[in-house]
Amino acid sequence: MKKGESTRQRIIEEAAMIFNKKGIAGTSVSDIMEATKLAKGGIYRQFENKEAIVMEAFNFLSKRLINAIDDKIKSQTSAKDKLFAVLDLYHDRLSLAENGGCPLLNFGVETDDTDHVIRDRVALGIKSIQDRFARIISEGIQTGEFKKHIDPHEFGIYMFNLLEGTILTSRVFSNKGQMKMVTDMLRSEVLSFLE
Repeated sequence: MKKGESTRQRIIEEAAMIFNKKGIAGTSVSDIMEATKLAKGGIYRQFENKEAIVMEAFNFLSKRLINAIDDKIKSQTSAKDKLFAVLDLYHDRLSLAENGGCPLLNFGVETDDTDHVIRDRVALGIKSIQDRFARIISEGIQTGEFKKHIDPHEFGIYMFNLLEGTILTSRVFSNKGQMKMVTDMLRSEVLSFLE
């Protein structure tokens, strides 16, 4: 990686953590300068404006989230175990994460009425994860592991929305209790799908 590319990547990664914790509006270019130890010119040599940094930071965070989900499920063989691995990820890593929690939730809430470009990118990230959950259900139905009456698309939406809402309550209460309750309920529901 060339020096300019490595500087750009460092800015993206540092800014991503700040945006995810402080929000877009709450983060200034000065915050990014302080975290990266770069002058304003060093930042703007790499990015046209703050909005460009926000987009790249969100792309970085959403890709990291999707990779974390994919990493959790790729070593599992059954559909049940894949879904349980995702539930472990939400309980263990996402509910009270030090890095500010789920970027889809954070960026989505902040931009739903203010920035349609980021909002639309968040929507793609949400759909991507909902579709992953739905594909796992479909695989389970196709292999005969799960009952045929389950609607994979509906369950993918349901599971994602329930987990993301519970991230919010876990963070507000600074407690994983509700996340444990919800992941336990989802485990029981997944077990009820077994043939």
